[in-house]
Amino acid sequence: MTRTCRFVFAIAPLASALLASAMLSGCSQPQSVATDTPTPTTPSAPQQASNPDVLRFRIGTLEAAALKDGDIEAANDGKTFAIGQPADQVNALLTAAGAPTDVLHLSIQPLLVRSGARTLLFDTGAADASFARAGRLPASLRAAGVEPSQVTDIFITHQHQDHVGGLLTREGSLAFPNAAIHLSAPEWESLKGDRDAAALVAAIAPKVATFQPGAAIVPGVVTAVAVDGHTPGHSAYEIASGDERLLYIGDTAHHYVISVQRPNWTVQYDMNAPLAQTSRRALLQRAADGKLRVYSVHFPFPGLGHIKAQGDSFVWEPEQGAAH
Repeated sequence: MTRTCRFVFAIAPLASALLASAMLSGCSQPQSVATDTPTPTTPSAPQQASNPDVLRFRIGTLEAAALKDGDIEAANDGKTFAIGQPADQVNALLTAAGAPTDVLHLSIQPLLVRSGARTLLFDTGAADASFARAGRLPASLRAAGVEPSQVTDIFITHQHQDHVGGLLTREGSLAFPNAAIHLSAPEWESLKGDRDAAALVAAIAPKVATFQPGAAIVPGVVTAVAVDGHTPGHSAYEIASGDERLLYIGDTAHHYVISVQRPNWTVQYDMNAPLAQTSRRALLQRAADGKLRVYSVHFPFPGLGHIKAQGDSFVWEPEQGAAH
């Protein structure tokens, strides 16, 4: 697949480079918390429940949970990440971070947030995509105490299948029948233009609520953050409660070592690689400068931590109690 190809439904070129494994189960039901309750001064530590694939934590007064959907394994062959970089340099970077050099592991974990009467879901996993072993989101969602019919709002970062795959059931019906589906107007226009996505577009069209890049979607709670270059309207999301913030970065960065420590290296998935590289570095810098709490859908589960400046680059630091 070239960098101008969309990854969502033209997945065959990636299938030979991507395989995966994940299993999911459950934990107890969280309680809804109103958004106007006084905010704690520091984030509460993540709490690992009996199920290792559901991890609860707080964003101020909001209850949240990382929901494991599956995994992707990308071959470390210079065709997907670090395109054009010498293999020995790539391997040295991975080895220094304690990461394997044969494959690049990418997790898939949508984010659940309870905000008063609203139940928010950020991305929907890969479902039965051929490049991943996934599709466990419904089970992990129920394990967190939420039925798909109870989800009120879905926030899609972009149109790639590991983010929109869970919008429909295997029968082609809406997996979250009562949820508004939020995505940026440029991303929706691009998706509508993809003939391979015709069935998805037709099914979700009545539920789609578009927004302009950078818009406040749920005032005081969810604000879109435009991150250009990956797809035509790729969006990160800032989730707020009082003075606390969580930055859900979508596909700004895929791999917790390569994408963070070498943000200028070319990634096959990026539609406009130079623009994506500029956007990636800018968002990582924003997270580091602001000491923002970060949620990455593709970093090792549960993808919760911080970006720290390291020389002229960055490093990923998982939140204590969150990495496993």
